[in-house]
Amino acid sequence: MVDTVKPAGTSEEVKPRSVRVVLMALMIAMLLAMLDNMIIGTAMPTIVGELGGLEHLSWVVTAYTLATAASTPIWGKIGDMYGRKGSFLTSIVIFLIGSALSGMAQDMGQLIGFRAIQGLGAGGLMVGVMAIIGDLIPPRERGKYQGMMAGVMALAMIGGPLVGGTITDHMGWRWSFYINLPLGAVALAMVTAVLHLPKKRAQGKIDYLGAALLTIAITSTVLVTTWGGNEYAWGSLEILGLIAVGVLSTAAFLYAETKAAEPVMPLHIFRSRNFTLMSVIGFLVGFAMFGGVLYLPLFQQSVQGASATNSGLLLLPMLLSMMVVSLIAGRVTTSSGKYKMFPIAGGALMVVGMFLLATMDTDTTRLMSGLYMAVLGAGLGFLMQITMLVAQNSVDMKDMGVASSSATLFRTLGGSFGVALMGSLFTSRVTDTMTERLGPEAAKASGSAQLDAASLAKLPEAVRDAYQHAVAAGTHSAFLLGAAIAVLGFAAAWFVKEVPLRGAGPAAPAGTADGEKVAPAAQESLAH
Repeated sequence: MVDTVKPAGTSEEVKPRSVRVVLMALMIAMLLAMLDNMIIGTAMPTIVGELGGLEHLSWVVTAYTLATAASTPIWGKIGDMYGRKGSFLTSIVIFLIGSALSGMAQDMGQLIGFRAIQGLGAGGLMVGVMAIIGDLIPPRERGKYQGMMAGVMALAMIGGPLVGGTITDHMGWRWSFYINLPLGAVALAMVTAVLHLPKKRAQGKIDYLGAALLTIAITSTVLVTTWGGNEYAWGSLEILGLIAVGVLSTAAFLYAETKAAEPVMPLHIFRSRNFTLMSVIGFLVGFAMFGGVLYLPLFQQSVQGASATNSGLLLLPMLLSMMVVSLIAGRVTTSSGKYKMFPIAGGALMVVGMFLLATMDTDTTRLMSGLYMAVLGAGLGFLMQITMLVAQNSVDMKDMGVASSSATLFRTLGGSFGVALMGSLFTSRVTDTMTERLGPEAAKASGSAQLDAASLAKLPEAVRDAYQHAVAAGTHSAFLLGAAIAVLGFAAAWFVKEVPLRGAGPAAPAGTADGEKVAPAAQESLAH
């Protein structure tokens, strides 16, 4: 049993607390952020039915992920400069304010805006948990605790859809947001009571220029993927203008980071091949996971006739396989120190899983779709924790916050791109299929119908049949895109280098034969 905790790379002990108690407090905060996405996934069809605006469906998620992506690097840098605990608690409070406001939204515009406030807080939640764990536990030891993180992820992903569906069916979708408030209060109390970290003083000023340029680059790029071919033609002035803004702001950001005293995203961390590869793979994992969580419940409710509650339960094959595989990968990594096999296996399974999901149609049984989801879940399980573990192992301890935030940023961006691009394809394909089967006027008239199974049952049979075929066609296109993108992750995994993990076992050398740097860290990070 671990009795005391020291931040890695320091001689100062944190006040005697069980590391498991500290991790439990962090896991509750992590659960807060993860539950939200899972709950909203199953509640979205009902939300759209009440507030209207199917065409804005992806924006409810995109606004959240955009705000999360834009704020993540800033939270990471603030934690490095001023201390992680204060910034972490602040992010929780902002997240809870956004949750309360989202529950009170009266139209889709308000909901999208309040979800952006939630996203600002969520950016600090995830990077805070990862950076604090990176401070306290060396990478080689972290595998032992990966089971806890996998368990929390499974609890959120299994319990979230179930809770979200149950709340939506029996209490109304607004409680899908209000449920965050009591959980957030527990997280605030636990983190305040048990997490004690050394005080930090700011060594410089926050890179506001870099943060602003990065925000502009992220926003313009995601708007291109969301609006292109949907709201505006790809060759329209609006889309071409956004592309120009994205390119120019990205170039300006990269230049600003080379001049900033305390860059919000230090470019030197990308000199590590492994860190760069993990950022790319993390992006692709986010792409697949966010798309799957959003569009699988839509398919299950609209095509397979599941209720909101049942569509959450039907995600169990993906979530359970992800939990089990993640736990096994963590144990093997701790005992052997080897990890390269996992990104390769995960990349291959992700490609196969996304392709199988793309084959689903109106005749696909729940058993078959469950098997397809299990394959995708296994791929995600090999990749979810390993990407962060290797990324953190590839940088110096002083860069732990920005490394964690950068890795989290790329995963979040992947989710944003996945939702935007899959959403654009999905909406376009649904509209085209409805038009083919019903004609332009009938398709437009039926477009405002609620997406849940109960409402679809009230539609005329011809309209219902057309809509089910349209949704099946839309999900086919979305997951086919996901399979194509996943191929890139599989290819990238082959270039990962097996660099020794810091921590338990033989001390990792300062450098390796292949030239990949191993960041220095104190070996006495944990007192046993």
